Amino acid sequence: MKATEKISLAAKKAKGARPYFLADKQTEQTLSMVMTLAMELQVANERIASLESLLVQKGVLSQGELDAYQPNKDEVAQRSLATQAFLSRLLRLTQQGKQEMGENPPSMEAIQAILTQTK
Repeated sequence: MKATEKISLAAKKAKGARPYFLADKQTEQTLSMVMTLAMELQVANERIASLESLLVQKGVLSQGELDAYQPNKDEVAQRSLATQAFLSRLLRLTQQGKQEMGENPPSMEAIQAILTQTK
């Protein structure tokens, strides 16, 4: 499966009506986004810590070497796709809500461009 297909799949809406349990739809959507972000961050932090420990233990890297690393253009492009997929998952409910109301939400590429602009 191509990366672009994975991004589209992550934003797909499930069939049927979505149940809401909190006071209003927006509060529930916000909580869902925050919990998605928290879950993604925790998994990433655990994996990063494990990788760093293994690499230092095996003598592949010295302590702090990872902090000084600069990715090449291909790695930057791969990270960009990963960022788009992440934002698609994070903002999925908000985008679906706007689509239901007939609004035209910005694409993930447009959101990423705004978020990754350097000043």
